[in-house]
Amino acid sequence: MKEQLRQIIKTALTQLISQKSLPELVLPEIQIDRTKDKSHGDFACNIAMMLARQAKMNPRQIATLLIEELPETKFITQVDIAGPGFINFTLSADAAQEIVKTVLQAGEQFGQSQLGAGKSVQVEFVSANPTGPLHVGHGRGAAYGSAVSNLLSTAGFKVHREYYVNDAGRQMDILATSVWLRYLEACGEKLVFPSNGYKGDYVLTIANDIKTEQGDTFVKAVADVFESVAADEPAGGDKEQHIDDLIAKAQDLLGDEAYRQVFDAGLQSILSEIRQDLSDFGTDYEEWFSERSLMEMGVVDKVITQLKAVDMLYEQGGAWWFRSTQFGDEKDRVVVRNNGQTTYFASDIAYHLNKYQRGFDTVIDIWGSDHHGYIPRVKASLAAAGEDVERLKVLLVQFAVLYRGSEKVAMSTRSGQFVTLRELREEVGKDAARFFYVLRSADQHMDFDLELAKSQSNDNPVYYVQYAHARVCSVFRELSERGLAWDKAEGEQALSRLTEEHEQAIMSMLSRYPEVINSAAVNYTPHLLAHYLMDLARDFHTYYNAHQFIVDDHGLSQARLTLITAVKQVISNGLGVLGVSAPGTM
Repeated sequence: MKEQLRQIIKTALTQLISQKSLPELVLPEIQIDRTKDKSHGDFACNIAMMLARQAKMNPRQIATLLIEELPETKFITQVDIAGPGFINFTLSADAAQEIVKTVLQAGEQFGQSQLGAGKSVQVEFVSANPTGPLHVGHGRGAAYGSAVSNLLSTAGFKVHREYYVNDAGRQMDILATSVWLRYLEACGEKLVFPSNGYKGDYVLTIANDIKTEQGDTFVKAVADVFESVAADEPAGGDKEQHIDDLIAKAQDLLGDEAYRQVFDAGLQSILSEIRQDLSDFGTDYEEWFSERSLMEMGVVDKVITQLKAVDMLYEQGGAWWFRSTQFGDEKDRVVVRNNGQTTYFASDIAYHLNKYQRGFDTVIDIWGSDHHGYIPRVKASLAAAGEDVERLKVLLVQFAVLYRGSEKVAMSTRSGQFVTLRELREEVGKDAARFFYVLRSADQHMDFDLELAKSQSNDNPVYYVQYAHARVCSVFRELSERGLAWDKAEGEQALSRLTEEHEQAIMSMLSRYPEVINSAAVNYTPHLLAHYLMDLARDFHTYYNAHQFIVDDHGLSQARLTLITAVKQVISNGLGVLGVSAPGTM
């Protein structure tokens, strides 16, 4: 309806300009808003006030001319001028009923638009280091990222979902060394495991798998492994230097080929689990992009050479630093360490430039809120390379704190003590987890109550919405059991019978769905859709409790069945965008 109102206003303005009733104008985007007070009609437009300065006319005068020139339509019963020049529209009953027909005609496509037609968006999300299983913290990023992607796709954008695999760098070397040390233990060697190694049970599993497949192929004497290695922190040493020395020993004692075998065994095992967990969680990608591929193709080295050529890097202390302070960062950043190894930041510069070179109109990074300080340096690197920084949108996701009732569930990633995404999905289900994760704005702190998510009550928001869909299905099962049937054509013809307040409220709510989709898409706010679905479910449950749908009055019954079919369709569509199922029974 908003689009229809925009079109008739634009038609009237064009006509007024051609008649010289208005001067030549640069028409701004026509804003149509729902009124908060029904006494002011259904929709309001401020176009007269927006044009007043250009036209050098009083806004109420412009509004009067516009109203007189508006083309006739059966969907509008009254147009008024309010305040300084607002144009208020009151819709006819036909307009309210038309939405039901529109929903049924469009079906699964209802809510889809061409808002982003011709525009491409790359959305990179989760991208957790493959050093361990995904935990509940990653779950919020997965649910949010896939919901944002689905919203953009529904709004007509061409969306490319991507997972950046950090399959190179120090953390992966720590994992490989941790796996190797556990492998040595599995082969009977006695050693003190490093305090900064990965300690989760999954490391033991990978180590045992290597032992089963390779026997003692990679066994080295523990005395050789720990020879000349810096002391660990518990012994009064430096845990960082201790693990770095062990990495160097693993690489030296095993040699390139054997070390790569252990490295890849850990990487592929964990990455395979990550892929499976995300797929089971309803999160899939068009591409899994390898950080290692950037290095193997020489892209990182090329970017460093380019930045040196434009004097964006300088050498100090044997390392190469990027001049990020020139672009507002708090300090300059190392891209090449004094040992010649490139940093994560160097790879991130190369990766983001690669994204730009692939031609996406918008590049979206979805990061955990702890990466907030990383934004200025990434944008600085793009600016230094001469790229349009505005094409990059960084969306931050706050952590989710897990509760079991009133008891907080403790988590520690490095120690291996955490609730995995798989465990969460198995306990509360994919639907509840995804809906809960997007129920709040991503930049807000979130408490996730496991017990509430599992409950089958109206206090559980996902149950409340899904139950509305299931209730509609139950009405049609009852209809069939009585030997009756719904006739869509008859129902649409009888929509004028829907005069109850509950029915009017539902039709108004249905008409809002396309607006919610577009707004949630362009603002990256799937929580708006989640709350819309809860509101629609509330209106339906109230209607269900107040009225019978299968009644002796045939025309009224058909009309009501038609209305609740539209409700069912919109709930199904909306849940689908959020990656949540719409069950027929509960």
